[in-house]
Amino acid sequence: MEVDSDPERAGLEERQQANDNGEREHGPEPMEGTVSESTQHRNHPEHLKGEFTWEIPNFSQIEHKEYSDKFEAGGSTWRLLVFPHGNNTDHLSVFLAIPDAQDLPSDWTLYAAFRLHLFSSRGHEHDLVKDAQHHFSRREVDWGYNTFIPLSELHDPARGFLSSGSLTLRVQVWVNPTTNPYAESRADTGFVGLKNQGATCYMNSLLQTLYAINAFRRAVYHMPSEEGDGARGGEATGASSETGDKDEAEAIPAALQRVFWRLQFTDGPVGTKELTRSFGWDSSDAFQQHDVQELNRILCDRLEVRMKGTKVEGTIAQLFEGHTHNYIECLNVDCRSTRRESFQDLQLDVAGCRTVLDSFDRYCAPEILEGENQYVAEGHGLQDARKGVLFEDFPPVLQLQLKRFEYDYAKDAMVKLNTRYEFGDTLDLDSHGRRYLAPAASPAVRNLYRLLAVLVHSGGVHGGHYYAYVRPEGSQWLKFDDERVEKVEAHAAVEDNWGGGGAADGGGLDGSGFLAKSNARAPPLARLARHANAYMLVYVRASEWDSVLCSIRAQDIP
Repeated sequence: MEVDSDPERAGLEERQQANDNGEREHGPEPMEGTVSESTQHRNHPEHLKGEFTWEIPNFSQIEHKEYSDKFEAGGSTWRLLVFPHGNNTDHLSVFLAIPDAQDLPSDWTLYAAFRLHLFSSRGHEHDLVKDAQHHFSRREVDWGYNTFIPLSELHDPARGFLSSGSLTLRVQVWVNPTTNPYAESRADTGFVGLKNQGATCYMNSLLQTLYAINAFRRAVYHMPSEEGDGARGGEATGASSETGDKDEAEAIPAALQRVFWRLQFTDGPVGTKELTRSFGWDSSDAFQQHDVQELNRILCDRLEVRMKGTKVEGTIAQLFEGHTHNYIECLNVDCRSTRRESFQDLQLDVAGCRTVLDSFDRYCAPEILEGENQYVAEGHGLQDARKGVLFEDFPPVLQLQLKRFEYDYAKDAMVKLNTRYEFGDTLDLDSHGRRYLAPAASPAVRNLYRLLAVLVHSGGVHGGHYYAYVRPEGSQWLKFDDERVEKVEAHAAVEDNWGGGGAADGGGLDGSGFLAKSNARAPPLARLARHANAYMLVYVRASEWDSVLCSIRAQDIP
């Protein structure tokens, strides 16, 4: 069974216009969802569960869209909505909807999690399952996947989804009677979440990580703001948050400053629309996943520009910048070339490596230049040579990007590597006789690091969901999953994100087939481990832990 816990949400007014029945029909591709793994829901009474199976005959002959019969689940009435030819996309579109929305009170809301299950005639292991959750209201009466499965795959006989022209869908629903499931995040954890605009979960995980680096947050607060650009304005107060034609070097830092202020002082989830507008994105960009590493560099570059000439100038480099010693040395003549380069993050191989130190071994392993790849040595012509890289210094905050996505030449396609890859609470880069360090590296600096954050990708190469595990105060691990923030055990942040594990045959379900308890330490989590694994690690040098996670004083806050 193919399990995807990373839905694309539909139903937001920014993306789709409602018709007379309150359903959403047309518009660009809707949003990515906020579900991660089975660990997000707590125990719930039996009467709040329900399921419905819908067999649709002559599926391909449906011209536009089709509604299921109404059904009861979780004490509420629902129906399914499908677009056999796609809702302005080349994918099957599937949504869970509240019927007769016009009869509901204006303040009606309902929070529900649901699982969509597309059956294959080839057997259970070929089924497609996707999860979603949504806070339904009169404004947002349907939710689901605009791109549930490509039409080419749906109609591929080898996939077995259209048996004798019929398609069979099952939906399982769990209803949470809590009006606002995120209302207690501040009280429970001391932190609040970030709203997902569509496919901005990757950005949210990065922002929560940067926010937890207090020295970084304090520097952002100390950046000068133009009059009217104070952190309290914009989205949080209802004032205009448009950046207009303001230069990005000013717009991005000012918007980030406001996001950080709201994360620190507001009681509910914080919006990020002003920040994404400062990137120059329109609404459609918020529905496309971007590269986390690229976004991180854009943010830091703009902040460095804004910090110039201020008391926090140089903070980005002081926190995140390290230096490599790149060398080429000839094997048979006395000729050596060296170059010093700076870095703010490192990309480490996952393929063929079991641990982080294995990846550093590969990163620093010398390459022999010989044969057709000989080195052109000045004054000596073509020579056999050794080429490699060592580290002159590591930064206080070490950001490691794990290369989970690679091009598979045999498949002629990009693939995600879900293999087991171990990392720990500590990382000693002085190990093995300091073999990763260049001769010029200071022997007085102890390169022992503690883990601060684990950023996780759940899903496959064509899409997925991002969330982060962070321990902002250095002890209690928290899971930041868009709007949701919750306490977790250390194993949930570390070992459970090594990857590998058992088959993806419906893992993440409890015995009844519904989402499992959030703090369950049960086998289902292991079965989904291959789909959710770390793609970015953030370590802090142990000797500088207190200064990096320094206190934010009242005078630091704009």
